[in-house]
Amino acid sequence: MIALSAFGFVGLTGAFAGCSEGEPAPADTGTTLETGPRTPGYGVEVVAEFPHDTGAFTQGLLWHEGKLFESTGTVGKSGIREVALASGRALRQQPLEEPHFGEGIVILGGTLYQITWQSGKAFTYDWKTFTRTGELRYDGEGWGLTTDGTSLIMSNGSNTLIYRDPKTFAAQKAVTVTDRGNMVSQLNELEWVKGEIWANVWQKDSIARIDPATGNVTGWIDLTGLLPQLDRTGKEDVLNGIAYDAATDRIHVTGKLWPKLYEIRLKAK
Repeated sequence: MIALSAFGFVGLTGAFAGCSEGEPAPADTGTTLETGPRTPGYGVEVVAEFPHDTGAFTQGLLWHEGKLFESTGTVGKSGIREVALASGRALRQQPLEEPHFGEGIVILGGTLYQITWQSGKAFTYDWKTFTRTGELRYDGEGWGLTTDGTSLIMSNGSNTLIYRDPKTFAAQKAVTVTDRGNMVSQLNELEWVKGEIWANVWQKDSIARIDPATGNVTGWIDLTGLLPQLDRTGKEDVLNGIAYDAATDRIHVTGKLWPKLYEIRLKAK
């Protein structure tokens, strides 16, 4: 586990935003590394905190046109929702029927895409109404999802990110993620942030900053201790959920079943 964050370093400009309970990790194709001497590390400053639904097993988190969206997991409790930031309450939601286990989401154009853990299906919705518009198929597991504005980018718990065609979901290319030449696996929830891919690493209190062209990890964000013991009940699960609002340059993070959602700002170590 990465060492405890320091919350008081010199600030950077701007805000610089899974696998679920009971899910066995896929075959590990490499070693998930901690911050090393040649990989820059960042702590965080908490800018603001907001309530978060403790019943939400967060799988995906994103901002789109000033609205906050979240996907939740576990069979029978999976779904997509629009969330009020100030209260943490769902303004509207669309359940995902059994036996599907919901995972990451992303919006591209007028479509909201929702992937599933082991069903091999991605569901599409009109993001404004949550009306389902179709389904697409893929091989293997689905964990996290983001976009570079052209392709969909998906994680599956391994060290590989897969670029997919938004119309067919066909794989276009795969990028191997490495830190100093060593594979970084268990990549989970994803977010596109200023030309980088940010990835939660399952069971780690850290976010990897990834160069999408090379797959190289360019930095590690340490979120150890973000949710203080005072706010923990013992029911919380892992850190998961990154949402970047490009319009306001804000980054928000949370975790599965957490009572809080945080706006954070990076600080150099």
